Amino acid sequence: MKLVVQVKLLPTTAQAAALEATLRACNEAASWASEVAFENDVKNNFALRKLTYNQAKARWQLGSQAAQHVIKKTCNAYATLRANLRAGNLGRPGSKRYRKATEKPIVFRPEGAQPYDDRILSWQFAERRVSIWTVDERVKDVEFTASPEQLTTLALYRKGESDLVCRDGVWFLLATCEASEESLNMTPVDFLGIDLGIVNIATTSDGEIMAGRELNRVRIRERGLRKKLQKKNTPSTKRRLKKRRRKEARRAKDINHKIAKHVVAEAERTGRGIALVDLTGIRERVRLRKPQRATHSGWSFHQLGAFIAYKARRAGVPVVYVDPAYTSRTCAERGHIDQANRVSQAWFACRNCGFVDHADRNGSRNIRARAWELWRRGAQSTAPAPPQRSDGRGGAGRKRRITASDARCASPAL
Repeated sequence: MKLVVQVKLLPTTAQAAALEATLRACNEAASWASEVAFENDVKNNFALRKLTYNQAKARWQLGSQAAQHVIKKTCNAYATLRANLRAGNLGRPGSKRYRKATEKPIVFRPEGAQPYDDRILSWQFAERRVSIWTVDERVKDVEFTASPEQLTTLALYRKGESDLVCRDGVWFLLATCEASEESLNMTPVDFLGIDLGIVNIATTSDGEIMAGRELNRVRIRERGLRKKLQKKNTPSTKRRLKKRRRKEARRAKDINHKIAKHVVAEAERTGRGIALVDLTGIRERVRLRKPQRATHSGWSFHQLGAFIAYKARRAGVPVVYVDPAYTSRTCAERGHIDQANRVSQAWFACRNCGFVDHADRNGSRNIRARAWELWRRGAQSTAPAPPQRSDGRGGAGRKRRITASDARCASPAL
């Protein structure tokens, strides 16, 4: 399966200047190639290469491989734009947003990512250094660092292109890896149900609560700070908001990774599968008051499910998605369904048999039972490889960083 490992580069001042000049030259060339593609209505890689290859090399001092990657990056951006238009992500045809996206060529940011292949980027894993092409000359002995786990993955499985990225003056390489997978466990002894919620991000059918009230206190405090900054609406507060947004996204991703890692490790250790709820379209189905919307939509549960899916796929743990309908109102002991069973956010008390339990644990037990029933009726765990995505505005085609697409359960309806 494909993984993307992020390593941090530690260039000297001169090396960083050469890398910055390279990114700017490549993205200027990509913006120019985008104009040519737009004016001539040529979005095919080989056809656009005939129109732009020689001039891009001469005008921006690009090497042969770099020029080809620039042209390919441009075509990938237009392919992504077409996909978004077909999917309706940019509004209906004729709308203001639709016209804005289609009536002018794509422009690449000066610091947009640039792809490298093995001809213009070489790795020395033992010395933790890379040799990388730039518009000035080939820069050798650029140091890099990463966690021990990432370094091991990189040394064993690196294969394919790498993207050069600069964020806030810090340089990174996003390296593609072809990691091995364990064979899928087709005889799980049971399933580990995961209930996703707002107060408690994830609760297992074993009764373990992960990322609960303490995290929510931090999120509420940060939301209040965002409101204060948004009211000021000055250039400095906008810069601070941008910085805080990235920080909060990194924190959420880190927590999702930790939850997914723990869940998969527990399922693998006990020989169980993982049961998740299918939340597709939940935001469109649920109507909320304005004060509730930020809380309801403030966490990336899709990202958490994707992390669990790819980690489970790599460990050989089956993943089954079930319908979440009435899981919070159903008694996990006797199956009695009643809205009054949910006496509060935290507690569940069955009106029929008197069973009392933590509400999220009761819901996760119902999810586990549904997944087990589906598995016995012939459902299969499917965790396809993550699709390749292209960034329409920001440069190179981006691959998911240590993630995979959702596992989907090919099962009959309940």
